[in-house]
Amino acid sequence: MITGASSGIGAVFARRLASQGYNLVLVARREALLRSLADEVQQKFRVNARFFPADLSNPIHVERLEKRIAEIGDLDFLINNAGFGVPGRFTEIEPERNLAMIQVHVVATVRLCRAALPGMIARGRGSIINVSSVAAFMASPRNTTYCATKAYLNLFSEGLQDELQGTGVRVQALCPGLTHTEFHNQAGYEDYKRKIPKFLWMSAEDVVTESLDALKKGRAICVPGFKNRLIVAVIRNRLGARLTRMVTARFHRE
Repeated sequence: MITGASSGIGAVFARRLASQGYNLVLVARREALLRSLADEVQQKFRVNARFFPADLSNPIHVERLEKRIAEIGDLDFLINNAGFGVPGRFTEIEPERNLAMIQVHVVATVRLCRAALPGMIARGRGSIINVSSVAAFMASPRNTTYCATKAYLNLFSEGLQDELQGTGVRVQALCPGLTHTEFHNQAGYEDYKRKIPKFLWMSAEDVVTESLDALKKGRAICVPGFKNRLIVAVIRNRLGARLTRMVTARFHRE
């Protein structure tokens, strides 16, 4: 099961796992794109691909997904990829938008993990990938709630990985940096592709490749790309963190 499967990293995960023979349950808001992707992978890879239109900011839709997970007798992968950003000053953003982000990134992820894990543990196998971000390692002005939700996903995934030692179930927080997807086409992100050098961007295909390789090695935190790992190393340094905040604040002012 892949949430946020209609485009970007989620769609790449869908194609990659279908190429390995996995049947799919594709979840996202945009039904037309889900239907198109399901048709594509079924024809190309001869797998069964079902689609489930859902808005994970709606608790009722999440509850329906929990029930769907309970109906799947052999769920091998759960990829919690659905997400979005709401750039802007915290006090200037409608509270409902930040609460919706917390619902999608944190609450839905926790509920779907809880629904999937009992079956995975009973079968002695399974993998969960929670798509986080390099933003999890920093506090960024104009992205305060986004960074906080991603930091939660990292700690949550690491804790689960420790709890599940010896069960055959693996958990990963995938922390991509700047990636060529539709994410930065959202309002408020217009300047990112103009201001940020091309060499700092990755393709979604490379992100997925590194994620699946790291999963095989049992890494609870995967930061794909050497440049992103270097950025995270700088952020984790106290002086580097201060410089990062200064650069980020200046970027948003300009």
